Amino acid sequence: MSAAGIAARAEGLWKQYGEGDAAVVALAGVDVELKRSEFTAIMGPSGSGKSTLMHCLAGLDTVTRGHAFIGDTQVTGLGDAGLTKLRRERIGFIFQQFNLLPTLTAEENILLPLTIAGRKPDREWLNTVIDTIGLRDRLSHRPTELSGGQQQRVACARALVGRPEVIFADEPTGNLDSTSGAEVLHFLRSAVDDHAQTIVMVTHDPNAASYADRVIFLKDGQITAELAKPTADAVLDQLKTLDRATGGR
Repeated sequence: MSAAGIAARAEGLWKQYGEGDAAVVALAGVDVELKRSEFTAIMGPSGSGKSTLMHCLAGLDTVTRGHAFIGDTQVTGLGDAGLTKLRRERIGFIFQQFNLLPTLTAEENILLPLTIAGRKPDREWLNTVIDTIGLRDRLSHRPTELSGGQQQRVACARALVGRPEVIFADEPTGNLDSTSGAEVLHFLRSAVDDHAQTIVMVTHDPNAASYADRVIFLKDGQITAELAKPTADAVLDQLKTLDRATGGR
């Protein structure tokens, strides 16, 4: 695939924490391409390196060796100013913790990244995002007046409002009940299908992964398998295979 069709990629990516006998290898030579306008899930046993891979791709963590790219921009080697600009202008983030500011309304939280960057919102796109999350009647409410699912949808809208090239979501349904989690996953799915957004999601939940176009599986810091058009059952079967291969660790 041409570089124009790739939102993010890793080339020979290694990440080691610590030195000598205390060294822990989190990523061991990962090569992966994540396509634009696609929903990719990253899965694997605890400690497999899935969150580390996402953090290295997004410039939230440094790499030991190898290269990470957002589009054609090499993330590895960027200075602090370059990383800040990249994350502010081209990347969106959704985390397990909603990270909403309690003193701001839902609308103010959604607009916060643009406010910090000194950018005016595209009102047409803002309206599209608000309608997609289905919270137009809650925009003046503060986070304490919203359910967990509503707060996470506000966090999703905040990630989308700047029209980033790629949105990284780290366990976005991890703190939600099944109903609220499904609402958030439907929103992410529609962001890809209706608005050509690119989503990369780390999850441990086979049902959440079934919303993706493609699932990448890691074990011991390496990609060991992938599934296209996954079902929850197929994802669960693959996870059981990985678990058996690690002796149930």
